[in-house]
Amino acid sequence: MKTVLSGIQPSGRLTIGNYIGAIKNYVLLQETHNCFFMGVDLHAVTVPQEPAALREQTEMIVALYLAAGIDPKKAAIFMQSHVRAHAELGWLLTTLTYMGELERMTQFKDKSSGKDSVGAGLFVYPSLMAADILLYNADVVPVGEDQKQHLELTRDLAHRFNQRFGETFKLPEPYIPQVGARIMSLDDASKKMSKSNPLPGSYIALLDSPAEIRKKFSRAVTDSGREVRFDRDAKPEVSNLMEIYAQFSDLSLAEIEAKYEGQGYGSFKRDLAEVVVATLEPMQERYRAIRESGEIPAILRAGAEKAAAYAEPLLTEVKEKMGFILP
Repeated sequence: MKTVLSGIQPSGRLTIGNYIGAIKNYVLLQETHNCFFMGVDLHAVTVPQEPAALREQTEMIVALYLAAGIDPKKAAIFMQSHVRAHAELGWLLTTLTYMGELERMTQFKDKSSGKDSVGAGLFVYPSLMAADILLYNADVVPVGEDQKQHLELTRDLAHRFNQRFGETFKLPEPYIPQVGARIMSLDDASKKMSKSNPLPGSYIALLDSPAEIRKKFSRAVTDSGREVRFDRDAKPEVSNLMEIYAQFSDLSLAEIEAKYEGQGYGSFKRDLAEVVVATLEPMQERYRAIRESGEIPAILRAGAEKAAAYAEPLLTEVKEKMGFILP
């Protein structure tokens, strides 16, 4: 059974982009793979976080994992900071990472652009991400298109370590779905849908009420035409909405085109809102029950124990090969 490792930052409200690009795939992969799904809280603090908000968002992300269908009996659910090997291997891999490699990272350029000062944690973030993946010798890593560059660096670091210290790490492969790998903003299809966007109308949060979901889709930007047709270049806004529709229904893109032929955008957007509500409303009910149950700490402890049982032996092997004296 192949191993899968992935995680989402507990910062901001999770969106349908997080669900389509990550969580929905997690639920499928847990049936056929050995899965480790994290809340990547160490990554979250590469930018300033309010402590109370970070704690709330951490519980929120775990509850949403569970509400969406991730089963703690099938997959380890844990917080990155609960397995100390992540931070330690992150530092060791940072010493093998070149400044030029980190400077080329697109996400660092985007997040640091226009800022007077940038924390060093944001700069070395990709080395910690590499440690997350390599600690479990993951075969497959579900990533969005925007994270593919980080996975390429992970593969480079694994190869570099193996060449210098002996065969240790597997070279992981990306898992990128054909449809829905990159869900874009509702108000600007040139930008990825992001939970950190200050404009709430730009995204659908997983905990938005049905009324909010309907309102946001009714205001979603389209174009001056009327044709519901998938064409990322000529009709990026409509194509983005069609990808969302396909992910929340059992319809293909071609079937959506046929269904709304000659109808314009009004009925298409109304129906889109309803298929999203039909998925999210029961998920929200499960989410509220999970938050009230008090079961999250026990699930995280069990997940961290399972994760540490995999991670610690590999970290020990890495330290021994690098020449450290072991306690």
